Amino acid sequence: MKPNNLLERTFNFGVETLKLNRNLPKDSEYTIIRYQLGKSATSVGANYEESQAGSSKADFKNKVRIALKEARESNYWLRVIKALGEIENSKLDNLLQESKEIKNILAAIINNTK
Repeated sequence: MKPNNLLERTFNFGVETLKLNRNLPKDSEYTIIRYQLGKSATSVGANYEESQAGSSKADFKNKVRIALKEARESNYWLRVIKALGEIENSKLDNLLQESKEIKNILAAIINNTK
């Protein structure tokens, strides 16, 4: 069986995002961001993981579609953090890039699943 690199990438994306959350300021607006980003980033991997045991192609595609929606939301929150300008580090930039790549991969999977 061929290893699924995307399973590992989506898992690591969730973990690294949670680590970033630990370093966000304790201001009230970041509390909202931390909660939303933590949920969406970990949901990407959880839904992609679930898709691997889909009961049908439609079920598989639906789970991947949910993972894509969560990846888009994660990308949004990461962009908000970047726009606020209080966090400047390579981890944030790497997570932004990874969220874009994951979005593109998930969208391609959906488009190629017939």
